[in-house]
Amino acid sequence: MKIISPLGAKKARLEIVPLIDIMFFLLASFMMVTMSMTKQRTIDVNLPAAATSHSNLKPDVISLAVDARGQVFLDKDMISLEALDQLLNERLAANKELPVYISGDAATPHGAMIAVLDYVKRCGVTKVAFNVKPVDKQ
Repeated sequence: MKIISPLGAKKARLEIVPLIDIMFFLLASFMMVTMSMTKQRTIDVNLPAAATSHSNLKPDVISLAVDARGQVFLDKDMISLEALDQLLNERLAANKELPVYISGDAATPHGAMIAVLDYVKRCGVTKVAFNVKPVDKQ
């Protein structure tokens, strides 16, 4: 014996709004995680602080570091200015808009930083910036 319900039969519905919410949450989570993953490609230096600093490292950049003794490093390897000249000329041939970031220890003499900056500019690089760390706002 079949009992007939006084209510009409309801069709099943697929609610996609919660699925969209979950997808946006996952997207935002992955974006936050990838933004916090930075790779240090130079030697450890004690960067000076600046109030207007922000991080904008890109994969196709040259990261130079000048230590407190005035020695120049490319990524983590010491490099002479002559070898740096050859490297910059090769990379500039492939990309005329090649950015170069120079990190200097807080104890690095001003003259050593300016010498590296001047050398990089003489090689033809137009996009040069100094790396600094943001000032802690308390």
